[in-house]
Amino acid sequence: MMKKKVKGSSSDRVSTGISNFDSLIEKGFEKNSTNLIIGASGSGKSIFATQFIIEGLKKGEKCLYVTFEEKRGEFFNNMKRFGWDLESYEKKGLLVFLEYMPEKVKLMLEEGGGAIENVITKNKISRMVIDSITSFEIMFDNELEKREAALELFNMLSSWNCTALLTYEKDPIKEAISGAKALEFECDSIINLYYLLNKGERETYLEIMKMRGTKHSRRIYKLKISDKGILVDKNSSSIELLKNA
Repeated sequence: MMKKKVKGSSSDRVSTGISNFDSLIEKGFEKNSTNLIIGASGSGKSIFATQFIIEGLKKGEKCLYVTFEEKRGEFFNNMKRFGWDLESYEKKGLLVFLEYMPEKVKLMLEEGGGAIENVITKNKISRMVIDSITSFEIMFDNELEKREAALELFNMLSSWNCTALLTYEKDPIKEAISGAKALEFECDSIINLYYLLNKGERETYLEIMKMRGTKHSRRIYKLKISDKGILVDKNSSSIELLKNA
């Protein structure tokens, strides 16, 4: 295993690339932190995660994207609609994209790092995404096993010197998260995406539930998704929508 990472100071931040978001969290994620974004299908989790990776790639950082649910070609084509040419970064050696079956991550835990740790070490990865850990959960039969696996996964992520963003597919309003206490305790931040019906249309809203070591905004903001990615509307509020959800 790699050495335990040293967390960045309040001035050592990793910009997310999400327009208007970094100003809500003291200029970005804490360096080498592990961050969890939770939302229902269609809420924009993968777009958020990819935009985070693109921000690093633009700066010449080495990045890793691990997906359990999408094929490389389909995913790359989907992201081109935002102007993100992931294949070009892959050819430059800046991006490593892994299509993983959840069983491989279970094996990674059993091996104490395995292939993913080798990729991170060899390529000096500074940013990584796992999309999504929901699929990983199906490998375990009961809640105790899920909690233990979650703790082991987060401990492993904490041993790697990179800033990690994990997606989790659940409705944060209506569905309880399996092993939630373990996840909430271990991760450095939790960002909820609420996918709400408003006047006949679905809209996404963002709330920063927690961010360790950060004085973050407590408000809820509407997200706008355009052909350039995600933008946080700092003038919006959705308190009434959440009360009625």
